Amino acid sequence: MSVFKVKKSPYYQFDFVLRGHRFYGSTECTVRKEAEKFEAVEREKAKELVKAMKRSKASLLIDDVAARLWNEQAQYDADPEATETNFARLVDYFGKSRSLTEIDHAAAKKMVAWRRGHRIKGRADAPLISNSTVNRSSSKVLQRFFSFAKAEGAQFDREPKWTELLLPEPEERVRELQEEEAVAFEDAMRTDYEPFFEFVRASGMRQKECITLRWSEVNFATRQIVRLGKGGRRVVFPVTESIREILFPLQGQHPEYVFTYVAVYGNKRLGRVRGERYPLTITGAKSAWQRMRAKAGVKDFRFHDYRHDFGTKLLRETGNLKLVQKALNHRDIKSTLRYAHVLDADVASAVEAVAKSRKKSRK
Repeated sequence: MSVFKVKKSPYYQFDFVLRGHRFYGSTECTVRKEAEKFEAVEREKAKELVKAMKRSKASLLIDDVAARLWNEQAQYDADPEATETNFARLVDYFGKSRSLTEIDHAAAKKMVAWRRGHRIKGRADAPLISNSTVNRSSSKVLQRFFSFAKAEGAQFDREPKWTELLLPEPEERVRELQEEEAVAFEDAMRTDYEPFFEFVRASGMRQKECITLRWSEVNFATRQIVRLGKGGRRVVFPVTESIREILFPLQGQHPEYVFTYVAVYGNKRLGRVRGERYPLTITGAKSAWQRMRAKAGVKDFRFHDYRHDFGTKLLRETGNLKLVQKALNHRDIKSTLRYAHVLDADVASAVEAVAKSRKKSRK
């Protein structure tokens, strides 16, 4: 069997040397062809890696790119734990020593197919994860790796076609909370969680933004909440009278975080003492929400629908899409347009008014 000696040169360029073996007849020819084919493929990979690294001056191994991206940007994401999990998943899938130059469209497509087979919470009887979860946790994460490397100066000849990798997602529905449903939630709500859910409904802020709200981000004097939102963008939200009534009494419950809960049971491992207050966690808030929704008997209403409810009611009240876009911190007005249906009645009234005015002008 042929033995290849691998020599590492700058930029990980590989040179392969076929070492001393004698071959006879067709065996020699076949082995040599296979060796030459293998050598040609590896040389092409090496050339691509050299070309990509000439400007970046940094390692393009996926593990190294992920580490630099984490240190410089990703650790400051709105949900760094989810980001870290997504990074680790892709690094494990491709292997730490895999270079981004080796990940072409075919390799990325296989990764998407692999991710599509995963189930919610990893249970065998659970449903498969949604297309949006696949997109958010795999394709877009890999694209982020490539974008970061390119920002460092790397060049790629065989970058995946990102738009072709994205799976179709259903248009996000807009669900408005009905008055009787709101009453049912209030009746089923735990007292210590009441300020949190009141704030969620009154502000329209995202779940994680509410849970991680810090006192350093709340300024009663300027009547503003200033923090980093989705995508690392600065978000300014007004502290209205209703918001102030929710937040002001919570001062002193915790030195750093705004929203807390009362430990029902003690837990030595977590350092929890029964009856003491502790900051809300994403896991704890989700569990409280699921229990409250089940007790209230409200069907087909997700936590994120609180945000939809806020946007819908705000647009109905103001009729101003740009204002709603700013309140919800939407980067693109297209995201806000999903609420435009609430203006249908206003549009119909305006069209009717125009028609009536034309009739009057003819008389």
